[in-house]
Amino acid sequence: MTETESEPEDHAARAAELQRQLDALQASTTQRLIRAELKAHAVRAGMVDLDGLKLIDTATVTLDEDGELAGGAALMEAFRHAKPWLFAAANSSTPASPPPSQPPKAKKATEMTVAEWKAARAELLRHR
Repeated sequence: MTETESEPEDHAARAAELQRQLDALQASTTQRLIRAELKAHAVRAGMVDLDGLKLIDTATVTLDEDGELAGGAALMEAFRHAKPWLFAAANSSTPASPPPSQPPKAKKATEMTVAEWKAARAELLRHR
């Protein structure tokens, strides 16, 4: 057999191998996209620990035509109902922001006792 006769077989084998690699890459990419969408829905639903997503069977989860998770909100709601300890407690109040920090105010001499004033004056004179 010459090299030219075996070339079509090599090309067919190479094409089959490349197609297998492409299918594996597409499946891997789809699974990564599903995990990313699940994480986004879990964060929106208030999941405390995203390791809880490992409990979801991703074989039943599909993506729609836009690449969005089909029924993601309903899936998280059902998951929240089945495993409530993985989610934060519902909070209806708005988060309060802490008051702005202010530097400590110096005590005025008129607000001090005589003993406090003498101690503060002595401290100031020592540093000169």
